[in-house]
Amino acid sequence: MNTNPSVSSGQKIVVVGGSGLIGRPLVGHLRRLGHEVVVAAPSSGINTVTGAGLAAALAGADVIVDVSNSPSFEPGPVLEFFARSTRNLLAAGRAAGVRHFVALSVVGTDRLPDSGYFRAKLAQERLIQASGIPYTIVRATQFFEFAPAILQGCTQGELVRVPPVRMQPIAAADVSAALAELALRAPAGAVLELAGPEAFSQEAFLRPLLSPADGRRLVVDPSATYFGAQVDDHSLTPGAHPRLGATRYADWLAKGRPIASAAVAT
Repeated sequence: MNTNPSVSSGQKIVVVGGSGLIGRPLVGHLRRLGHEVVVAAPSSGINTVTGAGLAAALAGADVIVDVSNSPSFEPGPVLEFFARSTRNLLAAGRAAGVRHFVALSVVGTDRLPDSGYFRAKLAQERLIQASGIPYTIVRATQFFEFAPAILQGCTQGELVRVPPVRMQPIAAADVSAALAELALRAPAGAVLELAGPEAFSQEAFLRPLLSPADGRRLVVDPSATYFGAQVDDHSLTPGAHPRLGATRYADWLAKGRPIASAAVAT
Protein backbone atom coordinates (compact mmCIF):
# COMPACT_ATOMS: atom_id res chain seq x y z
CA MET A 1 0.00 0.00 0.00
CA ASN A 2 1.22 3.51 -0.72
CA THR A 3 2.04 5.48 2.41
CA ASN A 4 2.09 8.89 0.71
CA PRO A 5 -1.43 10.02 -0.22
CA SER A 6 -0.08 12.28 -2.97
CA VAL A 7 1.52 9.38 -4.87
CA SER A 8 -0.30 9.12 -8.20
CA SER A 9 0.83 5.84 -9.75
CA GLY A 10 0.51 2.15 -9.01
CA GLN A 11 -2.31 2.46 -6.51
CA LYS A 12 -5.14 0.05 -5.79
CA ILE A 13 -8.42 1.90 -6.20
CA VAL A 14 -11.86 0.48 -5.44
CA VAL A 15 -14.61 2.14 -7.47
CA VAL A 16 -18.01 1.59 -5.87
CA GLY A 17 -20.66 1.76 -8.56
CA GLY A 18 -17.95 1.11 -11.12
CA SER A 19 -20.33 -0.35 -13.70
CA GLY A 20 -22.57 2.75 -13.99
CA LEU A 21 -22.74 5.99 -15.95
CA ILE A 22 -19.90 7.65 -14.03
CA GLY A 23 -18.14 4.54 -12.76
CA ARG A 24 -17.49 2.79 -16.06
CA PRO A 25 -15.48 5.62 -17.71
CA LEU A 26 -13.85 6.40 -14.35
CA VAL A 27 -12.55 2.85 -14.16
CA GLY A 28 -11.23 3.19 -17.70
CA HIS A 29 -9.40 6.43 -16.90
CA LEU A 30 -7.70 4.93 -13.85
CA ARG A 31 -6.68 1.72 -15.56
CA ARG A 32 -5.16 3.61 -18.48
CA LEU A 33 -3.06 5.49 -15.93
CA GLY A 34 -1.67 2.20 -14.67
CA HIS A 35 -3.66 1.65 -11.49
CA GLU A 36 -5.17 -1.55 -10.18
CA VAL A 37 -8.92 -0.94 -10.15
CA VAL A 38 -11.56 -3.08 -8.49
CA VAL A 39 -15.14 -2.60 -9.72
CA ALA A 40 -17.36 -2.88 -6.66
CA ALA A 41 -20.94 -3.62 -7.66
CA PRO A 42 -23.49 -6.35 -6.93
CA SER A 43 -22.82 -7.70 -10.43
CA SER A 44 -19.20 -8.33 -9.41
CA GLY A 45 -20.19 -9.97 -6.11
CA ILE A 46 -19.52 -6.91 -3.96
CA ASN A 47 -22.52 -5.49 -2.14
CA THR A 48 -21.97 -2.42 0.01
CA VAL A 49 -25.43 -2.59 1.57
CA THR A 50 -25.01 -6.13 2.89
CA GLY A 51 -21.22 -5.93 3.17
CA ALA A 52 -20.75 -9.04 1.03
CA GLY A 53 -17.31 -9.15 -0.60
CA LEU A 54 -16.16 -5.81 0.83
CA ALA A 55 -13.27 -7.03 2.99
CA ALA A 56 -11.67 -8.96 0.11
CA ALA A 57 -12.21 -6.13 -2.37
CA LEU A 58 -10.60 -3.54 -0.08
CA ALA A 59 -7.62 -5.61 1.02
CA GLY A 60 -4.53 -3.54 0.20
CA ALA A 61 -6.57 -0.67 -1.24
CA ASP A 62 -5.27 2.88 -1.20
CA VAL A 63 -8.37 4.73 -2.38
CA ILE A 64 -12.15 4.24 -2.39
CA VAL A 65 -14.17 6.21 -4.93
CA ASP A 66 -17.90 5.94 -4.25
CA VAL A 67 -20.08 6.86 -7.24
CA SER A 68 -22.89 4.47 -6.37
CA ASN A 69 -26.55 5.46 -6.33
CA SER A 70 -29.67 4.22 -4.64
CA PRO A 71 -32.06 1.98 -6.59
CA SER A 72 -34.94 3.95 -5.05
CA PHE A 73 -35.32 7.70 -4.64
CA GLU A 74 -38.15 7.40 -2.11
CA PRO A 75 -37.17 9.21 1.13
CA GLY A 76 -37.00 6.16 3.40
CA PRO A 77 -35.25 3.70 1.08
CA VAL A 78 -32.76 6.24 -0.26
CA LEU A 79 -31.69 7.24 3.25
CA GLU A 80 -31.40 3.59 4.24
CA PHE A 81 -29.28 2.83 1.18
CA PHE A 82 -26.75 5.61 1.66
CA ALA A 83 -26.55 5.15 5.43
CA ARG A 84 -25.95 1.38 5.28
CA SER A 85 -23.70 1.45 2.25
CA THR A 86 -21.54 4.29 3.55
CA ARG A 87 -21.20 2.85 7.06
CA ASN A 88 -20.15 -0.51 5.64
CA LEU A 89 -17.66 1.10 3.27
CA LEU A 90 -16.15 3.24 5.99
CA ALA A 91 -15.81 0.34 8.41
CA ALA A 92 -14.18 -1.86 5.79
CA GLY A 93 -12.01 1.02 4.63
CA ARG A 94 -10.71 1.71 8.12
CA ALA A 95 -9.94 -1.99 8.61
CA ALA A 96 -8.03 -2.05 5.32
CA GLY A 97 -6.09 1.14 6.04
CA VAL A 98 -7.54 3.08 3.10
CA ARG A 99 -5.95 6.52 2.91
CA HIS A 100 -8.43 8.43 0.74
CA PHE A 101 -12.21 8.23 0.44
CA VAL A 102 -13.66 10.09 -2.54
CA ALA A 103 -17.44 10.44 -2.76
CA LEU A 104 -19.59 11.88 -5.51
CA SER A 105 -22.41 14.04 -4.15
CA VAL A 106 -24.71 16.72 -5.58
CA VAL A 107 -24.57 20.50 -5.71
CA GLY A 108 -27.45 21.74 -3.57
CA THR A 109 -27.27 18.86 -1.09
CA ASP A 110 -27.11 21.32 1.80
CA ARG A 111 -29.71 23.67 0.34
CA LEU A 112 -32.72 21.45 -0.44
CA PRO A 113 -33.95 19.94 2.83
CA ASP A 114 -37.39 19.31 1.27
CA SER A 115 -35.86 16.63 -0.95
CA GLY A 116 -35.53 13.16 0.59
CA TYR A 117 -32.73 12.36 -1.85
CA PHE A 118 -30.71 15.43 -0.91
CA ARG A 119 -31.24 14.74 2.79
CA ALA A 120 -29.84 11.25 2.23
CA LYS A 121 -26.80 12.59 0.37
CA LEU A 122 -26.15 15.09 3.17
CA ALA A 123 -26.30 12.24 5.70
CA GLN A 124 -23.78 10.34 3.58
CA GLU A 125 -21.44 13.33 3.49
CA ARG A 126 -21.60 13.74 7.27
CA LEU A 127 -20.75 10.08 7.85
CA ILE A 128 -17.67 10.45 5.66
CA GLN A 129 -16.59 13.67 7.32
CA ALA A 130 -16.84 12.09 10.78
CA SER A 131 -15.15 8.82 9.81
CA GLY A 132 -11.53 9.72 10.42
CA ILE A 133 -10.57 8.59 6.90
CA PRO A 134 -9.03 11.39 4.81
CA TYR A 135 -11.65 12.37 2.25
CA THR A 136 -12.64 14.43 -0.75
CA ILE A 137 -16.34 15.04 -1.35
CA VAL A 138 -17.19 16.20 -4.87
CA ARG A 139 -20.59 17.81 -5.36
CA ALA A 140 -21.50 17.85 -9.04
CA THR A 141 -24.38 19.63 -10.72
CA GLN A 142 -26.99 17.68 -12.70
CA PHE A 143 -25.60 15.66 -15.59
CA PHE A 144 -26.64 16.40 -19.17
CA GLU A 145 -27.66 12.74 -19.30
CA PHE A 146 -30.28 13.35 -16.60
CA ALA A 147 -32.26 15.80 -18.75
CA PRO A 148 -34.82 13.15 -19.87
CA ALA A 149 -35.51 12.13 -16.28
CA ILE A 150 -35.87 15.76 -15.20
CA LEU A 151 -38.21 16.35 -18.14
CA GLN A 152 -40.35 13.42 -17.08
CA GLY A 153 -40.38 14.66 -13.49
CA CYS A 154 -41.71 18.04 -14.68
CA THR A 155 -44.45 16.53 -16.82
CA GLN A 156 -48.04 16.70 -15.62
CA GLY A 157 -50.41 15.46 -18.26
CA GLU A 158 -49.93 17.61 -21.35
CA LEU A 159 -47.87 20.23 -19.52
CA VAL A 160 -44.16 20.32 -18.74
CA ARG A 161 -43.96 22.75 -15.82
CA VAL A 162 -40.53 24.11 -14.96
CA PRO A 163 -39.54 26.67 -12.34
CA PRO A 164 -37.87 29.92 -13.53
CA VAL A 165 -34.46 28.98 -12.13
CA ARG A 166 -30.93 28.65 -13.42
CA MET A 167 -28.85 25.48 -13.59
CA GLN A 168 -25.26 24.73 -14.53
CA PRO A 169 -25.34 21.09 -15.68
CA ILE A 170 -22.30 19.06 -16.69
CA ALA A 171 -21.47 16.15 -18.99
CA ALA A 172 -21.03 12.83 -17.20
CA ALA A 173 -17.74 12.31 -19.05
CA ASP A 174 -16.35 15.49 -17.48
CA VAL A 175 -17.40 14.26 -14.04
CA SER A 176 -15.61 10.94 -14.54
CA ALA A 177 -12.44 12.66 -15.72
CA ALA A 178 -12.42 15.05 -12.76
CA LEU A 179 -12.98 12.25 -10.27
CA ALA A 180 -10.10 10.25 -11.75
CA GLU A 181 -7.78 13.22 -11.24
CA LEU A 182 -9.00 14.01 -7.73
CA ALA A 183 -8.75 10.38 -6.63
CA LEU A 184 -5.03 10.51 -7.34
CA ARG A 185 -4.41 13.73 -5.44
CA ALA A 186 -3.93 14.12 -1.70
CA PRO A 187 -7.29 14.20 0.14
CA ALA A 188 -8.81 17.67 0.12
CA GLY A 189 -10.54 17.24 3.49
CA ALA A 190 -13.27 19.42 2.04
CA VAL A 191 -16.34 19.58 -0.16
CA LEU A 192 -15.50 20.61 -3.73
CA GLU A 193 -17.98 21.68 -6.38
CA LEU A 194 -18.01 20.62 -10.02
CA ALA A 195 -20.21 22.19 -12.71
CA GLY A 196 -20.56 22.69 -16.43
CA PRO A 197 -18.96 25.63 -18.23
CA GLU A 198 -22.16 27.69 -18.50
CA ALA A 199 -25.31 28.44 -16.55
CA PHE A 200 -28.73 28.74 -18.14
CA SER A 201 -32.39 28.31 -17.27
CA GLN A 202 -34.02 24.97 -16.62
CA GLU A 203 -36.31 25.82 -19.53
CA ALA A 204 -33.26 26.09 -21.84
CA PHE A 205 -31.95 22.78 -20.49
CA LEU A 206 -35.13 20.87 -21.28
CA ARG A 207 -36.38 22.62 -24.42
CA PRO A 208 -33.94 20.88 -26.83
CA LEU A 209 -35.39 17.51 -25.82
CA LEU A 210 -38.85 18.44 -26.98
CA SER A 211 -40.16 17.81 -30.46
CA PRO A 212 -43.12 19.44 -32.24
CA ALA A 213 -44.53 15.95 -32.80
CA ASP A 214 -45.59 15.74 -29.15
CA GLY A 215 -48.70 17.52 -27.88
CA ARG A 216 -47.21 18.61 -24.57
CA ARG A 217 -46.51 22.26 -23.78
CA LEU A 218 -43.56 23.56 -21.77
CA VAL A 219 -44.51 26.36 -19.39
CA VAL A 220 -42.40 28.32 -16.93
CA ASP A 221 -44.29 28.29 -13.66
CA PRO A 222 -43.01 30.03 -10.49
CA SER A 223 -44.90 27.48 -8.38
CA ALA A 224 -43.27 24.46 -10.08
CA THR A 225 -40.88 22.39 -7.99
CA TYR A 226 -37.78 20.32 -8.66
CA PHE A 227 -38.81 16.77 -7.72
CA GLY A 228 -41.01 18.19 -4.98
CA ALA A 229 -38.54 20.76 -3.65
CA GLN A 230 -38.89 24.52 -3.96
CA VAL A 231 -35.86 25.91 -5.79
CA ASP A 232 -34.35 29.25 -6.73
CA ASP A 233 -31.36 30.42 -8.77
CA HIS A 234 -28.96 29.28 -6.04
CA SER A 235 -30.39 25.81 -5.41
CA LEU A 236 -28.92 23.97 -8.41
CA THR A 237 -25.92 26.16 -9.23
CA PRO A 238 -22.48 26.07 -7.59
CA GLY A 239 -21.01 28.66 -5.28
CA ALA A 240 -17.85 30.64 -5.91
CA HIS A 241 -14.91 29.06 -7.72
CA PRO A 242 -16.25 25.64 -8.76
CA ARG A 243 -14.19 23.35 -10.93
CA LEU A 244 -15.66 23.51 -14.45
CA GLY A 245 -16.08 20.80 -17.06
CA ALA A 246 -15.11 21.57 -20.64
CA THR A 247 -18.14 20.27 -22.54
CA ARG A 248 -20.82 22.77 -23.53
CA TYR A 249 -24.41 21.56 -23.65
CA ALA A 250 -24.96 22.61 -27.27
CA ASP A 251 -21.87 20.69 -28.33
CA TRP A 252 -22.98 17.62 -26.40
CA LEU A 253 -26.39 17.74 -28.06
CA ALA A 254 -24.81 18.26 -31.49
CA LYS A 255 -22.97 14.96 -31.12
CA GLY A 256 -26.32 13.18 -31.11
CA ARG A 257 -26.41 12.13 -27.47
CA PRO A 258 -29.50 10.06 -26.66
CA ILE A 259 -32.32 12.31 -25.52
CA ALA A 260 -35.95 11.85 -24.64
CA SER A 261 -38.66 11.98 -27.25
CA ALA A 262 -41.05 14.70 -26.19
CA ALA A 263 -42.29 18.02 -27.40
CA VAL A 264 -42.94 21.61 -26.52
CA ALA A 265 -45.10 24.53 -27.38
CA THR A 266 -45.35 27.78 -25.47
